[in-house]
Amino acid sequence: MSLQRTPQSRVFVELVPWADRGRENNAVSGGEALPGLRRPGPSAQAQSATREVHVSGTAEVSASPDRAQVAVLVSSTKEAAAEAKKSVCRRLDYITQSLRQQGLQAENVTVTKDFRRVENVYHMEAEVCITFTEFGKMQNICNFLVEKLDSSVVISQPQFYHTPGSVENLRRQACLVAVENAWRKAQEVCNLVGQTLGKPLLIKEEETKEWEGQIDDLQSSRLSSSLTVQQKIKSATIHAASKVFITFEVKGKEKKRKNL
Repeated sequence: MSLQRTPQSRVFVELVPWADRGRENNAVSGGEALPGLRRPGPSAQAQSATREVHVSGTAEVSASPDRAQVAVLVSSTKEAAAEAKKSVCRRLDYITQSLRQQGLQAENVTVTKDFRRVENVYHMEAEVCITFTEFGKMQNICNFLVEKLDSSVVISQPQFYHTPGSVENLRRQACLVAVENAWRKAQEVCNLVGQTLGKPLLIKEEETKEWEGQIDDLQSSRLSSSLTVQQKIKSATIHAASKVFITFEVKGKEKKRKNL
């Protein structure tokens, strides 16, 4: 009669020091406890989990408009076509020459002309669109043209705006400032508790927004024609805000070695 072989089984245990056997009893099948045996514990890496500090940072930046556009309109209505053209071209030449003398580049000046017949007379209009980067020079030139030319020349109110990419640059600047503010906050916290700030483990931008003008200017901006130049600049100023969340590693304070 052959004996039936019992199936082999494996038991995974971890030996602990003799001094700890009274504290490390673990239950086994059947409800009995074996001294000196315990299940495998967490790895050393898990036991020494990375210490972290979580901080948030906010920032708000703004940028005034860097461009302004002014339109100068010259018109004349005459019975003779040549007279209408001559009247407009004479003043138009004076305007463009004055702009060159003030140092304006040709690429910042655009001239359009319109000539048509209205019933029994001829009407000609010329529009000079001027782009300024220096607002003080803009005001000086506009005042000069108003003084030297008659009432047939109409100078529009300046329209302030931003060059392409200004909003994106401002948004990026707001994010960087918010990250810097969060880093400073984490640095101060670690210094306060006697620790050393480590490398960033997570950087997340949680919120970003942009808007133009101040909230208290919304009502007055509806009447843009009544605004002063400074109010127009303030109304065209763009703002960007950013909020970030950062997790930093925290290290223990390093002890300085004494020179032997």
